[in-house]
Amino acid sequence: MDTKVIYRLSKNLSLLTVGNPKIVKSLGRGYATAGLSLAPAWESGQNTCPNHSKECNAACLFFSGRGAMKKVQSARISRTLHYFNDREGFLQLLNSDIYQFCANARALDLEPTLRLNILSDIRWERHGIPQRWKDVTFYDYTKIPNRKSLPPNYKLTFSFSGNNLADCRKALANGMSVAVPFNNQPATWLGHPVIDGDADDLRFLDPAPCIVGLKAKGPLRKSPQSPFLGDNHAEAFIAA
Repeated sequence: MDTKVIYRLSKNLSLLTVGNPKIVKSLGRGYATAGLSLAPAWESGQNTCPNHSKECNAACLFFSGRGAMKKVQSARISRTLHYFNDREGFLQLLNSDIYQFCANARALDLEPTLRLNILSDIRWERHGIPQRWKDVTFYDYTKIPNRKSLPPNYKLTFSFSGNNLADCRKALANGMSVAVPFNNQPATWLGHPVIDGDADDLRFLDPAPCIVGLKAKGPLRKSPQSPFLGDNHAEAFIAA
């Protein structure tokens, strides 16, 4: 990790962060990604993931790595409560951060991209955020099916939750890629090729539709029988 680049990208940011180990990989492809890390599901007392399952909640990265540190969790909860308790102020600060981050990235000859749901699943299109920044690519993972009226610069990858195979099939049929965690990544799943989703986080560059294979991380590594793992769904290995 180039700490000088990370420092320059993060300069004068309040809400957005750029040090996530996975999204830092985008630098190698000429992109700089900033993320917004809110508390997932009900961890703040407010629900930021309306379609979360007990399986994905138990395996959430909120509880792993640096995310397991109380200081980090408190910061994420604080941001989340800011979003719910002072929506106008939060969005104003977020837009200010986006402007600053894009300036930081372009000063380094990097293409800025934004992922505003690192751990949450908020419909940012309803707040007009990606619409306001038409020359910037936004991308996220979501478990909310049939999100409509998305601007062309907001790319979504559907997420397997452990119990939404039917929604995954629909997403693939509609040309949308699906992210699935595995212990042992297969060649195909639900009849579609599986790509390595850990090589980088630039999902908007994936050949859609495909299966974005993600290596089991955090608590999920200790739960090999979890329904949240694609390995444990034999029916998904049979093409429809």
